[in-house]
This record gives sequence, structure tokens and C-alpha cells, in this order.
Amino acid sequence: MNVLRRADPGYEAARRDCVWNARVADRFPDLIVQAEREEDVVAAVALARDGGMKIGVRSGGHSWAGSHLRDGGLLLDVSRLAHYTLDTGARRATVQPGVRGSDLARALRAHDLFFPVGHCQGVAVGGYLLQGGFGWLSRMFGPACANVTAIDVVTADGELVHADEQDHPDLLWAARGAGPGFFGVVTRFHLRLHAWPRVAMNSIDLYPVELLDEVFTWAKEIGPAVARSMELMIFLQRPQPDQRVIAVTGPVLAGGEDEAREALAILETCPVRDRAMSASAAIPLDFADLVAASSLLFPDGNRFAADNMWTSAPAAALLPGLRRIADTLPPEPSHAMWMNWGPSPARPDMAYSVEDEVYIALYASWTDPADDDRHARWPGDRMREMQDLATGIQLADENLGARPARFLSDVHLQRLDEIRARYDPEGRFHSWMGRP
Repeated sequence: MNVLRRADPGYEAARRDCVWNARVADRFPDLIVQAEREEDVVAAVALARDGGMKIGVRSGGHSWAGSHLRDGGLLLDVSRLAHYTLDTGARRATVQPGVRGSDLARALRAHDLFFPVGHCQGVAVGGYLLQGGFGWLSRMFGPACANVTAIDVVTADGELVHADEQDHPDLLWAARGAGPGFFGVVTRFHLRLHAWPRVAMNSIDLYPVELLDEVFTWAKEIGPAVARSMELMIFLQRPQPDQRVIAVTGPVLAGGEDEAREALAILETCPVRDRAMSASAAIPLDFADLVAASSLLFPDGNRFAADNMWTSAPAAALLPGLRRIADTLPPEPSHAMWMNWGPSPARPDMAYSVEDEVYIALYASWTDPADDDRHARWPGDRMREMQDLATGIQLADENLGARPARFLSDVHLQRLDEIRARYDPEGRFHSWMGRP
């Protein structure tokens, strides 16, 4: 393993490389440890224990807020742990935390297998699975963490253990939803796989912002009727300084073309569709195209800020906040996203415990550091204005250090704290930002 101290050459490059967001926070760990093997993880935890240091863990670094990057202590970079194995007959896989979701999807496709990986290219599975995993076909297969059957994890006392429903079940329970507050280092996830969806298809309708009330009211009303194979999303964007548009899109991953077309037909029920600026119906796609499209919304090298909310509030209550979001929207590629999510089916018993009918997320994206003050507060300010309508947030698109919010149920958070007290009594691992 490679150990970098603050005075060492290469420290600052390694610190910045640990955060994908170009807006890297001014937080400086005392040590950065780059692990190459599981044994390095065990050694790093022992090093932190002997030195009385807290530990932050980075796998892919896509946390918008850089929650793994803290002042002092040890930052453990496990991005180089990127091995996976496939058992195609049993529909099982094991993946290390540094494996990129897009690489896993590509490997699975060769065997007609699927896992609900993240929407964005380059996201590693480590943090993604711990925080829940809001990915492709998650409306059908559940959040990605619901498909984790076991983990191999280095605990705060430096022991590498296997946790499943029989052995250390509380660790498995906690790992499925604790996110950056998890109190261990997962070195391997054991996954349940699914059949590859043979057809990818999408429709895209573009509306002027003047139809915002009608479009979002319709979207809220049809929520329960949206096929589980579809991700009905509405994007608010600002392609020109004086222009704001609404894009209604419904990518479908289905077993056949008829199924996909039937799911997409719901977009034609929008009462103002005849006033759309453009409409492209039932476009055949390749899954790789859907994943690659994320780079248009989240370009490498940009500066980002994000925030989000789950809600079941009536459309009439949400519309004032949505209008305010549209009125204050920064230029592209900044955007707001609405996704029809629930009603959700029963979930396995796990820490992940907050979701609702609709997910709203805001992403500010810009390139010039001089614009930080102008754009960085936008997502949090808008979500703060609507927080009385929220039932919680999703770990991933959040900044808990700037705006603490509910991401687990009260009962689940209490249980998680009890498990933490047993496995990490000295608080070796950092908790969530904004919480001691």
C-alpha cells in the first residue's frame, strides 16, 4: 500500500483525485492510504487504530459533497480494489468497491445478466451500494443494496469478516443503506443478478416552461400507473440565458418491444402534449447509449452541488417550489429532475428505509471557481424552501454538512446507532457529515 502524508510529494494530487467533483473542499486528512489488496485495508485500519485516527473511505469519489474527505485522520482510498467474479449459472457476482458500475454492466451483458447499476458513467459500486443504490431498473428490482446478499468487511478492530443473514447479520443490515456513515470498510460485495432486459426504448417530449403547472400536475396524477420498467423523469433545463424548457423522458428497459411500447404510451396522455415543442416517440436505444448520455448532464471536470427530496405532497403544494426552481435555474448543464418512483413494494429488512412517491433532485454544474458563490447554494436553498413538503432525502445527491435532513426512519437510525456502538465503540469511522 502507498501511504502519503501532508508534507509528501503527491499528497495534494492524491487528495484532489479522491473527489470526482472539481469543487474539492478544503479538508485535509493527515494520511492518505492507497490500498492495493484486502490485506492493505486491514493494515490501514490497524494504522489508524494505533495512531488514534478516524477513518474516511473512498471508492469512486463521486460523492458531490466529498463526504469521505475530512480534516485530520486517515483517508483510505480503495478505488484500486476493482476485481469481480461472476457465477453466471447461479446468477451471482462478487465485486470489490472500486469496480465501476458501467464496467460491471458491460461484463454482465455478455452473459445476458443485469444488475441495477448507477445511472452515471464512472460511479464505483462501493459508496453507491452502501448508500442504497438508486439505479437502472431500481423501480423493478429495488434499490441496488436490496440485491446485496453478503459483504466482506474490515471492522473497526481490524478483523476481516464475512457478513450475511447468518453471520454478523447486523453488519449486513447496516451496510445496506448507511452510506458514508457505515462503520467498516467493505472489501467485497456479494450480489444477486437478474436477466438482462432485451429492449431499451425511450420517448422524449419537450415543453415550454409556461406549461410547467400542467406537466407536473399530470406527472403526479399518473404516478401509480407508470410501468415499473420505466423511469419517467422530467428535467428542467436552461439551454439559453432567456430560455427554460421541460423535457419529459421515459426510458424503458423491458423484455420485448411490445412491452416497451405499452409502457411508453403513458407519455401520450399528457393533456398538453399537442402544445409540445417537439415529441420523439418510442426511440430504440442501446443500454450503453443511456449510460453514456449521463456525461452530457454531468461532464467530467465540472464543479457541482446537489440536493434532493422525497415527497408525496399534492402537485398543487409542490408547484410554487417548482416554479421557483425554474425561475432561478442556473445555465446548463445544471438541471432539476423529477422522477416518479413509488408506490414502492415491500423491501427486505435493511437500514435503507426512506423513499416516497416522487424524487426531486437539483444539480448545479459550472466550470469557473469564481461562480462558486453564485451557484453552489442553489440546490440547498431551493430544497430548504420546500423541506416542509419532504418526507426525507436520498443519500447520494445530498450535502448533509450544509443541510442536515432525514435519510433513515427514526427506528432504523436508532438501530443503526446501536449496531455502531457494538462494532465501532471508539468511533473509529467518521459518521455522516453534519453529525458528530
